[in-house]
Amino acid sequence: MTIETGSHALRDARRIVVKVGSSLVTNEGRGLDEQAIGEWCRQMSLLVRQGCEVIMVSSGAIAEGMKRLGWTDRPHLIHELQAAAAVGQMGLAQMYETKLRQHGLGSAQVLLTHADLADRERYLNARSTLLTLLKLGVVPVINENDTVVNDEIKFGDNDTLGALVANLVDADALVILTDQKGLYTADPRKDPSAQFVHEAKAGDPLLEAMAGGAGSSLGRGGMITKILAAKRAAGSGASTVIAWGREPDVMLRLSAGEAIGTLLVAQTQKTQARKQWIADHLQLRGAVTVDAGAATKLRDEGKSLLPIGMTSVEGDFSRGDVIAIRDASGVEMARGLANYASAEARLICRKPSAEFEKLLGYAAEPEMVHRDNLVLSK
Repeated sequence: MTIETGSHALRDARRIVVKVGSSLVTNEGRGLDEQAIGEWCRQMSLLVRQGCEVIMVSSGAIAEGMKRLGWTDRPHLIHELQAAAAVGQMGLAQMYETKLRQHGLGSAQVLLTHADLADRERYLNARSTLLTLLKLGVVPVINENDTVVNDEIKFGDNDTLGALVANLVDADALVILTDQKGLYTADPRKDPSAQFVHEAKAGDPLLEAMAGGAGSSLGRGGMITKILAAKRAAGSGASTVIAWGREPDVMLRLSAGEAIGTLLVAQTQKTQARKQWIADHLQLRGAVTVDAGAATKLRDEGKSLLPIGMTSVEGDFSRGDVIAIRDASGVEMARGLANYASAEARLICRKPSAEFEKLLGYAAEPEMVHRDNLVLSK
């Protein structure tokens, strides 16, 4: 593990997920901190103008809801917490909308649950929505859907949610803004010999041991959740920075390559991680056969698979399932995530995308399998 290092690895990051915790958003629980949120929105607007795509994962709904309801003590009943979240989401979304609009940016509220990302169809739906928002120049503001989840299905913390969103959209980097400067080898308030960790490998077992382990009291909602989030984000090739949220221009300086906070470096390339997951999928729910022209575009030109190039559909599969793609001789040449269920695929087989709405009753993706979700067979 490296305690000190030189330049940062975020200089080339173009798609960034930024997570801010409740203590920062609500100024230690006293209601939404308008000045702080305005400052982060200013930085995000500048990043967007520089060509970056930014997604904000923001805590704070329950704390804001408590303030609006006049509650001084955090409730223990799950339904009261859900009610507070429902009230607080109004203020949270309004605040981000107002502050981003002041800098000429639109915002969108996206509420997610664990089930949304565990289910492949809902996973693809969420991914498509977020990527469309980014393409439109809109900043998605994401929070866990605390109004409907319970203890069994909660992400448990927005550090984990930030990592899952980074996986979802193939982010280059996850930035976790917290009330600490970063990661230390021990609690600096108790151990004067604690050293600041400038850089380490995401997923290094020493990090978890240093933070007390996943089951420790120190780890509950603390630094251990951030270390585990970085490990999860690294699975899709995203590096993570843990930094103080009130550091002046923290996002802009990180994007410029300045070393701020703790950098936890992903050891896997972004594209390689996603493709490997698809390639290793053992349970294929079906297959499509393509003509020679489509095979050439897939194999030689790196294109997506369009339904017009398909000649037949086999099996019973749903949107989001991994399917095989076979050439005219029946040999598997690729596999990927299906954008359409098998019944729909049969309707649009050999058809141009202009006819999808008439055939299906709705218009969605023009591709059967997008190139980002496709891996060629060796």
